[in-house]
Amino acid sequence: MIELNNESGVAVDEQRLIRLATFALDQLRIHPQSELSILLVDEPTMAAYHEKWMDEPGPTDVLSFPMDELRPGRDGEEPPLGLLGDIVLCPAVTAAQAAASQRTPEQEADYLLVHGLLHLLGYDHAEPAEKKVMFDLNDRLIEAWSAQG
Repeated sequence: MIELNNESGVAVDEQRLIRLATFALDQLRIHPQSELSILLVDEPTMAAYHEKWMDEPGPTDVLSFPMDELRPGRDGEEPPLGLLGDIVLCPAVTAAQAAASQRTPEQEADYLLVHGLLHLLGYDHAEPAEKKVMFDLNDRLIEAWSAQG
């Protein structure tokens, strides 16, 4: 179950984000009844979260707060079921940085949603080897999403 709350004051294609999250979770073999919360916030709210939880100033594009520490399912196993956690996106920051990433604001939001989801599933990018694995998977998921139209 995916819940999305848009408190950002910015019009966003909420159903598209839910469809993308559903697609990515299916690709990662997470049980379809696992719970995910997506929250869209404005820049002041994101800045407050960023400072409180990451001890860094200013707004950021995405934050992830894992709950049950689920991991992607494996072939032949029952998909894991539980609480994935929360993804917080800031559409204003996403739109502002999209051009630098050579993406549209919608494509940037897609990329960051998948990025946040991967963080919920234990992926990280602190070390170069981890970063390569995470970013390659992020790219593959976005490519598969785009290809299915």
